Amino acid sequence: MDHDGMPSALREVCAERLGADLAARCLTLARPGFALTEARPGQAAGHSRFGGLALLEPGTPWPSCEGFPLSLLAVLDTDALHPWLGGLVPVGTGLLNFFALDSDSELSDPAALELSVQAGYDDPRCGRVIAARADAAVETEPPALASDFTPTPWTARPGFVLPDTWDPAWDTLDPGPDIEGIGRAMLGMHVRNQLAEGPPPPGLLDAEGHLAFGRPLFPTGSSPVLPDDEDPNTYHHLLQLDSQNEWYIGGDGGCMHWSIPTEALRDGDFTRAIPTPDIF
Repeated sequence: MDHDGMPSALREVCAERLGADLAARCLTLARPGFALTEARPGQAAGHSRFGGLALLEPGTPWPSCEGFPLSLLAVLDTDALHPWLGGLVPVGTGLLNFFALDSDSELSDPAALELSVQAGYDDPRCGRVIAARADAAVETEPPALASDFTPTPWTARPGFVLPDTWDPAWDTLDPGPDIEGIGRAMLGMHVRNQLAEGPPPPGLLDAEGHLAFGRPLFPTGSSPVLPDDEDPNTYHHLLQLDSQNEWYIGGDGGCMHWSIPTEALRDGDFTRAIPTPDIF
């Protein structure tokens, strides 16, 4: 999204608490995203939901890891979310199905645990994102051994997301000449502490829970698990699932994430999406 479209109230509050120069620099790292919460009847963001049946185009093979089926965890309806994303996702992308190896929930098959120990949560084979055109997608039953979670429709609240405290994205930002000492060395903590002085800045999403796009938030104090320590700004966050003490998948605290190279996201190539779990 063009940051000229960022709410003026958010800019003003950040400038008051950080200073105009640092606020302007920090907001270049803010990305549009959505807080996802259980929807009341008639309020769902299209087909967006946790669990339920996969929505795949006919003939699409069910993803697996070493022959063991992954489990459908969530669906995002990008057609419903597209206006807030400012062209980040190609028009007509449709539905994104998020799969992961379920080795920890109450529904998981014991064989999945052994496989996850061998592979690791962040092995690209253990998570998959499959796009499907909304007008062609059909409900697809999971194969045997895959977990089948009860569907929960989501409503989506738009806003902007800054990098989490320990996100290496902060290391790519020049804090400017006025920030010294511990503030320069731990810029993410400095910025977040300053912004916490008072009511939450309007339009800034920073709550634990399910999160689409934006930046990944890590409640354990970790940071994105990206391949080869790549620049985090070359990747874009797709989805954060928070177990909310109801199930456990994806690393410390039960949080699961998927990310994708930004160039692949703009091209609509979701075969390059990878799991980036919360691992402390």
